[in-house]
Amino acid sequence: MSENAAELPAVEWLTTPDLVEILDEPLGRVRRLIAEQHLIGSTRNGAFAVPSVFIVDGRPLASLRGTVIVLTDAGFTDDEVIDWLFEEDEELGRTPIAALLDGHKSAVRRIARALA
Repeated sequence: MSENAAELPAVEWLTTPDLVEILDEPLGRVRRLIAEQHLIGSTRNGAFAVPSVFIVDGRPLASLRGTVIVLTDAGFTDDEVIDWLFEEDEELGRTPIAALLDGHKSAVRRIARALA
């Protein structure tokens, strides 16, 4: 678990059963979305869960996957990826997840690639 794990109090976490319901997908499909890095989660609170902000309009945030791949290829653990997405970034002027939600995936990935 990363040292910032307890510092994400505003994050609402969705368990696997929550994801099945929200995404309206069978458990196998939800597991595949996680395995293929369309979603990323953590067991920092006990059971595996995904931050709810990663789901937009009942689907995984489209720009999340490429960013997760860049960071995991750079050696980040899943917890470190999640922590990085929720940390304020001086260059972006906000958190990377906020920038992704606003459609600024190129800027987020440029910064993520610089970490590699």
